[in-house]
Amino acid sequence: MGVPISQMWTVATYVLGKKLRGVTRYPLVLMLEPLFRCNLACAGCGKIQYPGDILRKNLSVEDCLRAVDECGAPMVAIPGGEPLLHPQIDEIVAGIVARKKYVYMCTNALLLEKHLHRFQPSKYFSFSVHMDGLREEHDHAVCREGTYDIAERAIRAAIAAGFRVTTNTTLFDGAEPERVRQFFDAMTELGVEGMMLSPGYSYEKAPDQEHFLKRRKTVQLFRRTLEKASRRWKFNQSPLFLMFLQGKWKLECTPWGNPTYNIFGWQKPCYLLQEGYTQSFQELMESTQWENYGCQSGNPHCSDCMVHSGYEPSAVAATFGTLSGFLQTVRAVLFGIPDDKSSSEPPKTTGRPLLQPLDSEAPFPTPASPRESVSTAAYQLPIITR
Repeated sequence: MGVPISQMWTVATYVLGKKLRGVTRYPLVLMLEPLFRCNLACAGCGKIQYPGDILRKNLSVEDCLRAVDECGAPMVAIPGGEPLLHPQIDEIVAGIVARKKYVYMCTNALLLEKHLHRFQPSKYFSFSVHMDGLREEHDHAVCREGTYDIAERAIRAAIAAGFRVTTNTTLFDGAEPERVRQFFDAMTELGVEGMMLSPGYSYEKAPDQEHFLKRRKTVQLFRRTLEKASRRWKFNQSPLFLMFLQGKWKLECTPWGNPTYNIFGWQKPCYLLQEGYTQSFQELMESTQWENYGCQSGNPHCSDCMVHSGYEPSAVAATFGTLSGFLQTVRAVLFGIPDDKSSSEPPKTTGRPLLQPLDSEAPFPTPASPRESVSTAAYQLPIITR
């Protein structure tokens, strides 16, 4: 099953409507965290480092649906923790689907087969399964052997039951491009709808602080991973974001694009940084000094971040809000993203292309405001999770 055309249309009309009304800051995806509790303790995760009394807390169904209504974003991602540990997660999902919001429930899939009967297949609902590579890499990343095999079985079961299933993959320093490419083949063979990629963000509380990617290494890794990509691979991300990861398109962070709501309230300023909370979405938007975030701000916490939660909204806004971004996206969908040896150049735009050689000694340029040759059907717009 492909990403529904209705989803692409919903996102496009939402963004264009905001543009036409002159709205410059608007959410694209609500990151709804109903709990922080998890049944894994991944070395690169900074979301579960809370005391026991906090980990035992859940958002109520009413709190979750109120946040969905208050935010108004067309899509909702439910990360965690592990959402399947929430006793009413099926009611939360059903309430969001009833509002005709597209919801992606992130899960490590250890409990997915057991709880599959609690959910109903819908074009508005997808399981987004955390898969950080092939068996060896994934089990190492989540610090538990056997998790890849469990997740693989759960993916097969969910697809067989008629559910939309995507994967989300975080890459860290040390990832081997050829192994990642083999992983893409494996997920394609499983029949997942699409794959989401992102470099890891350096959570201060994460146990492993040695393998977070710096900006230049991110570009090198994603160029080598995506060069001459198989036409069978499907990525549920915008072409401009994948170009950005390869250093071929400039984007500035949109920190308000993926606002986060959890047991503490609306998290300031974004999903990745925790600098206080507000009690309403409006207060979050109006009281946060957004100019203090993003690579151009000089904020050291943002200097190496190229994570999807900040930059995918920028890519989507450029795709539907600028002629150059739209034309580049169309060209990427039809012909693929040119590799470094191609004479083809993206159109000139405020989101100027970056086509530096991998061995360039020049520093990686600072982003400005807004696939190598992959199948024309391989790009889906847009899904942001994790």
